Amino acid sequence: MPSQPNKEIETFANPQPQRDYTIRIRVPEFTCLCPKTGQPDFAEITLEYVADRFCVELKSLKMYIWSFRDEGAFHEAVTNQILDDLVAAIQPRFMRISADFNVRGGIYTKVIAEHRSTDWEPPQPVNLP
Repeated sequence: MPSQPNKEIETFANPQPQRDYTIRIRVPEFTCLCPKTGQPDFAEITLEYVADRFCVELKSLKMYIWSFRDEGAFHEAVTNQILDDLVAAIQPRFMRISADFNVRGGIYTKVIAEHRSTDWEPPQPVNLP
């Protein structure tokens, strides 16, 4: 198999570092294992961020996400780990990870974790008439 799961997150230079703009990435096929039963957990991960100097490279993100497939993790822990790892790699102005897990035992779980740089202020929304 030419590609293998990998925890290394590659980056590239933000092409417009002077501008705040939102990057949204949807990962509809996230899987990890329930740490109690070993059964697979499935989720859709949505990554939203405002880059500073770096952006995440998508192939490395795919390999990084794939690396959780055989790991046991509570929903809350894995969501926060993804946030921490991505923040360490790209140091964004703002980042939000939403992990929408499929049903387990009749219960759906959605975990949302955020990071905000201390010196960053979000732009004011524009309301057009």
